[in-house]
Amino acid sequence: MSITLKLHRPLFCALTMWAGVSHAQEVCFVPLAGPNLDNSLIDGQILVKSQYSEIQQNTYAEFNGDVEINSSEVKIKAESAKLDRLSETLVANGSVNFQDKNITVSSDKVTLNRISNELLIEESNYQLNRVQGHGKAQEIAISEQTGINLIEASYSSCPIDDEVWRIQASQIEITPNQARGVVKNARFYIKDVPVLYLPYFSFPVNDERQSGFLYPDITNSSSAGISVEQPIYWNIAPNYDLTLSPRLMTNRGLQLKTEFRYLTEQHKGQLNLEYLPNDLAEDLDSERYFYRYVHNGSINENWRINAEINGLSDDNYVNDLGSDYYSQSDTHLYKTLGLNYFSEGLDISAQFRDFEVLGDHPDSYRALPEIRLNYLSNLVAGFEFKINSELAYFESGDEDNPTATRFHIAPTLSYPFQNQWSELLAEVSVMHTHYFQENITDTNLEKEVTRTLGQAKLYGSLAFEREISWFGKTLTQTFEPKAQYLYTSYEEQTNIGLYDTTRLYNDFAGLFRGQEFTGLDRISDNNQITLGTTTRIIDNNNQEKFKLSIGQIFYLKDNQVLDATKEDSKSAVAAELDWQMGSKWYAHTLAQVSSITDKVERSSISLEYQLSENKLLQINHRFVRDLSSEKIDQVGITATWPISKNWQWIGRWYYDRTLNRTVEAYNGVQYSSCCWTVSFVAERYLSNSYESTGVQSTNDFETGFHVYFTNRNLLRDGLFGYRRPYLLN
Repeated sequence: MSITLKLHRPLFCALTMWAGVSHAQEVCFVPLAGPNLDNSLIDGQILVKSQYSEIQQNTYAEFNGDVEINSSEVKIKAESAKLDRLSETLVANGSVNFQDKNITVSSDKVTLNRISNELLIEESNYQLNRVQGHGKAQEIAISEQTGINLIEASYSSCPIDDEVWRIQASQIEITPNQARGVVKNARFYIKDVPVLYLPYFSFPVNDERQSGFLYPDITNSSSAGISVEQPIYWNIAPNYDLTLSPRLMTNRGLQLKTEFRYLTEQHKGQLNLEYLPNDLAEDLDSERYFYRYVHNGSINENWRINAEINGLSDDNYVNDLGSDYYSQSDTHLYKTLGLNYFSEGLDISAQFRDFEVLGDHPDSYRALPEIRLNYLSNLVAGFEFKINSELAYFESGDEDNPTATRFHIAPTLSYPFQNQWSELLAEVSVMHTHYFQENITDTNLEKEVTRTLGQAKLYGSLAFEREISWFGKTLTQTFEPKAQYLYTSYEEQTNIGLYDTTRLYNDFAGLFRGQEFTGLDRISDNNQITLGTTTRIIDNNNQEKFKLSIGQIFYLKDNQVLDATKEDSKSAVAAELDWQMGSKWYAHTLAQVSSITDKVERSSISLEYQLSENKLLQINHRFVRDLSSEKIDQVGITATWPISKNWQWIGRWYYDRTLNRTVEAYNGVQYSSCCWTVSFVAERYLSNSYESTGVQSTNDFETGFHVYFTNRNLLRDGLFGYRRPYLLN
């Protein structure tokens, strides 16, 4: 026989969403199997099975012994059940087990009412099926009209046999069509000890953004002291929101941080304002602030607009108060406004690039504006024709420095060819640049300069493969030689100022770049050949296990452009190595070796051992023989290792071998269980603070101690800061 009962399923889904999921739960929690339902039942039908039954026509039906009540969505098991046809009520008694895809409930009694579409479960233990969560309830009432109502209920995401914490409440309500549930008289217990009481609070039951308090951030540092930041989120509209974050610092006072976001069909943006009216750590009353505005949008199918504007009150703002957008090593705050056009074969961009310089770092030129037009057209027989052009105006923050308007155009004819085993590029270009320079008194610059250069490039590469035996395995090795000839004509350029040009260094990829400077103010004359090769070892899954690249430039003629002069007829040898040594060891290195002294000029080495997800050791070394007349020689160690079943150690250490001192130390431990995580972190690092004269200190250190309560994994979610510094393709 069958009767029709309607159950409001999404309400159980809301209870499931309240539980949440953490990484620790992914490790500890095994999802419960859902009910094995009879798919032959249609919506509204139920099927009752039992050992014994008594049916009074049109009055009632009683079932006893191994009673099973099945529908298309729910399975109920009980010792006995009674169906009252007059009141349209089904009552199940004795060791009742209620199960659907979201929840499993065991109780003494379950009552279903067809007329009111209500479900009542008494004296129950429940467990969520899809996420880790369980509890008890004196009564669970579910109705299509009123929603879910739990009386004298508890909840915990810990394992049932190891309940470290739980929430006990006199009432939990989840109402249909409401974005938040309500908890009344909530008590928070840790190992049966009450630690917190809340007479009332609400929680989200769906993915909609909700106004309310977010998790606070509590830290301690020598600069700010104890810092407590409490974000308050305001969901103004579906496409607008605002976060207000009052921050109380024992050393500096009360700061307000705000974040406003907006989103439309074609535009999105964010405005951040931070304000500290009176810094208690300063001798004089001083207000401090930071602002940031970012916008990206589409005007139509082809036009885009973007903006980023940053500013702050003083050079030490980031060092003293921290920032989510800038680090203590940053020296410039950028202000850009851009308009871009994209179409097939034609790109146009107009950028206004300004910035604020921190400290006494040298002032740089701003591009106000910089307009670029790039055109590409496919010609007959595989030839391509392109034009790269630019119009820019440069000025400096120093009124005594020269200013310049620069126009550049470079038509290029090329023939690119590529197949599975070879690549060829033949290219000729004419590079014409005109400068109009002002404020050039007492300089070697000229007011108007025209420079026209010719350039020719021929590049080719081949790819060979063979099978080899590598540590007892049959793998594929490639041999990929490549060569390039580059010629660029010469013109005197000392009468042109340096507005956006700096020297580039050559790693392996840079050997084939064809230019030695950023920008256009210096274009070196070239007559050179570049030779290089790459070899790879690839397994049967097409994964690279080994990659080695090495190359060098051979100069056929000395450079006449003074800024590009060399001491030898050959460049430094540039090499790169990536090696996956088995399943646990990884190595990566970059190096440039001088052809004059045979000494390493630049190098970067990384060696990593990863036994498992939580057992990792990484050693890094960075060396630069001469960087702005300074030597860089630093070594770093990053590691994480389990101490015991629940405790994990995490550390990071960087040491400057030139100055014989530690520049950063990070040490922490993390306790993780199946339902909660706490982390203790101590760190010491260079503060990079600025003195009143603008000189940046290199001897002051900042210390801090942090406590994090979280359900995230430190290594996986970024608190640890681990990143593998290379990638085998």
